[in-house]
Amino acid sequence: MKSESINIGNFNVRYYAVNTLIIGSGAASLNSAVTLDSIGQKDIMIATTKWGAGTSNNAGSDKQTYYKLSLCGSEPDSVRAMAQDLFNGRCMHGDIALCEAQGSVQAFMKLVDLGVPFPQDKFGSWAGYRTDNDPRARATSAGPYTSKMMFTALSEELKKRSIKVLDNHHVVELLTDKAKTKVIGALAVDTSIVNPHNAFVLFNSVNIILGTGGPGDIYENSVYPLSQTGSTGMAFRAGATGQNLTETQFGIASLKFRWNLSGSYQQVIPRYVSTDRRGNDEKEFLNEHFPDYISLTKAIFMKGYQWPFDSAKVSGLGSSMIDLLVWREISEKGRRVFIDYRKNVSWDRKDKFRPEELDPEVRHYLVSSDAMQLIPIERLISMNSPAVELYRQHNIDLASEPLEIGVCAQHCNGGLKSNIWWESDIGHLFPVGEVNGSHGVYRPGGSALNSGQVGSRRAAVFINRRYNLPVPSRSEFLSVAADHLILVTDQADSWLSSGEKSIKKDILADIRKRMSGAGSIVRDRNKVASAAAEAFSLYREIKEKIGASTTIELAGCFKITDACLTHLIWLEAIKSYIENNGRSRGSFIITNHKIPETSEFSSPFKDIDLCRYDREVEKNIQEVSFRKGKIKISGVKVREIPVQDLWFEKVWKDYLEDNYLES
Repeated sequence: MKSESINIGNFNVRYYAVNTLIIGSGAASLNSAVTLDSIGQKDIMIATTKWGAGTSNNAGSDKQTYYKLSLCGSEPDSVRAMAQDLFNGRCMHGDIALCEAQGSVQAFMKLVDLGVPFPQDKFGSWAGYRTDNDPRARATSAGPYTSKMMFTALSEELKKRSIKVLDNHHVVELLTDKAKTKVIGALAVDTSIVNPHNAFVLFNSVNIILGTGGPGDIYENSVYPLSQTGSTGMAFRAGATGQNLTETQFGIASLKFRWNLSGSYQQVIPRYVSTDRRGNDEKEFLNEHFPDYISLTKAIFMKGYQWPFDSAKVSGLGSSMIDLLVWREISEKGRRVFIDYRKNVSWDRKDKFRPEELDPEVRHYLVSSDAMQLIPIERLISMNSPAVELYRQHNIDLASEPLEIGVCAQHCNGGLKSNIWWESDIGHLFPVGEVNGSHGVYRPGGSALNSGQVGSRRAAVFINRRYNLPVPSRSEFLSVAADHLILVTDQADSWLSSGEKSIKKDILADIRKRMSGAGSIVRDRNKVASAAAEAFSLYREIKEKIGASTTIELAGCFKITDACLTHLIWLEAIKSYIENNGRSRGSFIITNHKIPETSEFSSPFKDIDLCRYDREVEKNIQEVSFRKGKIKISGVKVREIPVQDLWFEKVWKDYLEDNYLES
């Protein structure tokens, strides 16, 4: 890799030439770097906004799940079966599902070899358990911080290999050839440089691996780490296509410290209370919507197994009724909601724990887990003491204070489109991790971590075998990129000339409020249409509304324009799905009105118009592109799981001749 300095307009720009630029420092990005280095591609570097600031290093749950092929016991499993279960989540391409299943063991064992402490017994069996949308016990966990441990292990390996990392480098633009058929480089702002006119960094690269995570910056109610912003808008501007953007996962999470309240946090059956904005008028609001103690406690308990909101689990006193009631207390009634581990759910004005009145499944689980103590906090300490300690480390004592919660955006199953080697439809651009939209309506818990590891390895292998090409000369590169660079730097010059404007925070707050109001678990047709129109209006004006006087503020201008475009595209995707008669599914309910107020809450939702996948808009995968300032939305048929010809001699021949690298 080469480094020098060049001038572009009023900016002194640092210039690098490198075969592969990796953007982001999450587990998927780091795995792609380690894999490239291990198979011989040394001309690589990582550029990251802030080392370790992404979701991998800062998110988790009571028992954060990693999903893989089952590797123990007598219950049969196979690659094909796992691929089928991924595919059954709807709107996922079968060839991608097959790749994620086939690569899972290799990806998992690599993490084991790097030191991630997944549990095994004395015989070496990797014990598993069932997770959300998982018909077999494929899930495993290293505890609340599984992805953090993955990040740490991969970071250590990265250091051993002396792979170059440029920290504080916020990549703001992807550069393409003039026809927008492939990426040729990127432009970043080095936020450690005081003078903004010296802060731009230019990359001339053959390949770009994009591992910047999900759009965590566009939701008001979010359990994404505060430091996780995403940069999907940048990829859309470059011409990349997105898919399944309607499919975001939401679930109950704490607000003061952002954390998923899944698993044992719900299985110990805490009580839910709401208050007015000042913390008065305490009310156990769930009680009036359940007919008896057994159904209420079972719904709370099942939130642990069924953490993401699911529109199919609302009717019939299902667990997702809890999310919907929490959402209504906050969004429609303007109240605050808390989970309280200090007291039991009350019934008939008594808060005594009633084991004899629990559903048999609930009672069996608690007995088996030695969690029959008198109050929820004691049950939680017995069942999963690290889950309590985790909050204590963030100055929250669950034994002495209630935990304020919301229904929060957690993960987008959709994202950028790619082929089976994780290359986008813009050549040489490889989205890995959450920014890659490989999954559909449903996915097993922990499958995103598997996808990130499998996909990043496949991207690295393809790059090394097909795109291990010399970097174009500086003059050749600039002859193609110059016009684009001048547009970007001229805009930066304009922002710096106008100076910092405090309106930026207000704009970002509006974006987040708009997304959480229209694009959350309840999607009102009229509200979505209005929100999309407002988002489009803001996008047309945003560059004139913002400005900068420092390098940090300049990076912030790029960041907020990216968030603005991202939320516009997400809202247009949701609007299109609704306008084409798509029905409630997965993470959302489509309505024409407010949720009705009734003491028998399940009754109005017995007949939710659920998606039956018999309409084109529901059967197809929705694709979204942004070209020449216009959003184009279309549907494509789901590709089935391929029927493989696994005759050994044929596979061997194709492998030796590199024919297996076809897309």
